[in-house]
Amino acid sequence: MTNDDALFGYRLQLFDLAARSSVAEACRTMGVNRSTYYYWKRQVDRHGLEVLRPRERRRPAVPNQLPQMVEERILAFSIAHPGRGPRRLAAALALAQWGGLRVSANGIWRCLRRHGLSTRTKRLALVAGYRAPYEPPAKPRPEPHIEAERPGELVGMDCFYVGRLRGTEGAVWQLTAIDAASSFAWAELVTCRQGNPSGSETSRLAGRVARELSAAGWRLERVLCDNGQEFKSERLAETLARLGARRTHIRAGRPQTNGHVEALHKTILDECWRPAFARTSSRASPACAATSTPTSPTTTSSACTPAD
Repeated sequence: MTNDDALFGYRLQLFDLAARSSVAEACRTMGVNRSTYYYWKRQVDRHGLEVLRPRERRRPAVPNQLPQMVEERILAFSIAHPGRGPRRLAAALALAQWGGLRVSANGIWRCLRRHGLSTRTKRLALVAGYRAPYEPPAKPRPEPHIEAERPGELVGMDCFYVGRLRGTEGAVWQLTAIDAASSFAWAELVTCRQGNPSGSETSRLAGRVARELSAAGWRLERVLCDNGQEFKSERLAETLARLGARRTHIRAGRPQTNGHVEALHKTILDECWRPAFARTSSRASPACAATSTPTSPTTTSSACTPAD
């Protein structure tokens, strides 16, 4: 069915609905102006329903358009030499060995654009498509994700650099943990004079996660973290061994493996740190205070408030 057939059927439905109800209701339902309907009605009364079919329009004749044979030769030569642009194609086609076609570079570019081959990338893609053997479309592979059936089975841990805030000694870091099964999260702010967190801070967070999971009737079984020194320390290994939990590290250069924590960091950054810093950066003498207060669902909230 062509577009003309669909339009013809739409107009027939309009007249059928008008015969069964009213002209006003039919025009309102089909979205047609009533003056247009009455114009068609006069034509139908004189010539029949076939007059509602859209008339075929003759293809416009452009006097300076390239002949079809010349266009086919241009397309064939451009596909055979996909790396050449319109200027080089025009110069090559003007040679006697290629037929001596006198076509300007602009005319060749317009010809290629009409057929969707105006860029080198499109021509190379067409050639690669012809050369590649046919392969049936493959079924989409399932999206890889981490599964956890119960809380505490997998807890992701990571750290996030907040910055150097006024009134603190050293750099402020955010230590984050999130349960993969329930999406319950913990976040703590620590001040590190040496620059990066140490194993004692991460061990303290792991102990807190284990205690709160135990209070809720669950057990910490596995911790997933990156390869930072704060997570590869012996202090954290001893703490997890005492708690009966395993420690696994993600592969280097694959932070998306621990995507639960990465998504949580982005949420906290967009909803807490960026708005807080944006409000305080415009003040002449801002003062920021970082607090660690349990909230829900993220058990720790961080705020940066300007001084009045």
